[in-house]
Amino acid sequence: MTNRPTRRTILIASGATGATALVAACGGSDDSGGGDSASTTTTVPGQDGAGDKLADTADIPVGGGTIFKDQKVVVTQPEQGQFKAFSAICTHQQCLVGSVSDGTINCPCHGSKFKITDGAVANPPATRPLPAQNIVVDGNSISLA
Repeated sequence: MTNRPTRRTILIASGATGATALVAACGGSDDSGGGDSASTTTTVPGQDGAGDKLADTADIPVGGGTIFKDQKVVVTQPEQGQFKAFSAICTHQQCLVGSVSDGTINCPCHGSKFKITDGAVANPPATRPLPAQNIVVDGNSISLA
């Protein structure tokens, strides 16, 4: 006599597999806790890309910023010597921001703009600020924390 799986056993196994996939897909390393000010010295253990050099301080224009597409981060320098970093993913529909000009970080998809000083929304349709990212400024070097 061969033991064949029952319909109930198959449904339970399928549900468990689907639930595992759903949890894995919903989990993630996006630390978008909603903070609206950038930190320049906090280290987050295990953060992807931690320690990677992004740029020299001279590469970030005063009153502007630079987008690092591969790292999905934008670094700004609102005032001389003051560096901030934010996610480069727009909070409206997750497009990559496209430029930094006139004191704002600009999304090309729907026109959202964010302030270079704190990532706050300067122009909708986005309603949430860009999440702050952690960087370390060491001498003339800017790295992900």
